[in-house]
Amino acid sequence: MCFSPEGDLAGGVVVVAIGVDACRHLGDKKEYLFVAGLPLLLGLHQIVETFVWWGLQGKVSPTIGSVAMWAYLLFALAALPVLVPLLVLGLERTPAMRRRIVPFVVAGAATGGILLATMLRTHRTADLGSYHLAYSIGLQHGVLVVGLYIAATCGSMLVSGLRHVFWFGVSNLVAIAVLARLSADGFTSLWCFYAALAAGAIALYLRFGERRHPATPSLAGGAGV
Repeated sequence: MCFSPEGDLAGGVVVVAIGVDACRHLGDKKEYLFVAGLPLLLGLHQIVETFVWWGLQGKVSPTIGSVAMWAYLLFALAALPVLVPLLVLGLERTPAMRRRIVPFVVAGAATGGILLATMLRTHRTADLGSYHLAYSIGLQHGVLVVGLYIAATCGSMLVSGLRHVFWFGVSNLVAIAVLARLSADGFTSLWCFYAALAAGAIALYLRFGERRHPATPSLAGGAGV
């Protein structure tokens, strides 16, 4: 698929609709409200990127494009590494499993703080690529910070005691490896698009899959999803 403003807009609208539907049909599974709501945030995030594209293409004012870039980067770089491990922490049902997730919450907060501080003191840019947008915030020690980001967003899911959270983490880790190989400068844009679609898939599972399949045992002795 050619990633484009139209692709971001269409994908964002679809993922938001999936999130709305999942939230409306949670029933008594209120503990999954954040999981079902995550597609709403990620879908809106992709819609925001549409305005970054349009700003660079001259279809909206530079001010709107700049505000959209700020909003996009704040969520992708500062908020997401904190939100994901907190989501996993909230899903775990035993104190032992929750304690296992806490270090990833700390790593996510540290990563988000570093990236936010970098964004505030450096020059942020977004450039048009062939199939993506290339973002830059002038990050120093990028390998270490990116490692912390991956640990927070994927590692928290990989150590989860919930089977489907674990496999979601595996799929995200594979996607990171593939996308980083395909495009280093477009990684932020491409991975966030993937994450939105993957979150939509999880929301669809909560909407339909749980009806067809009973809860399964966890990987690490916790309750199954």
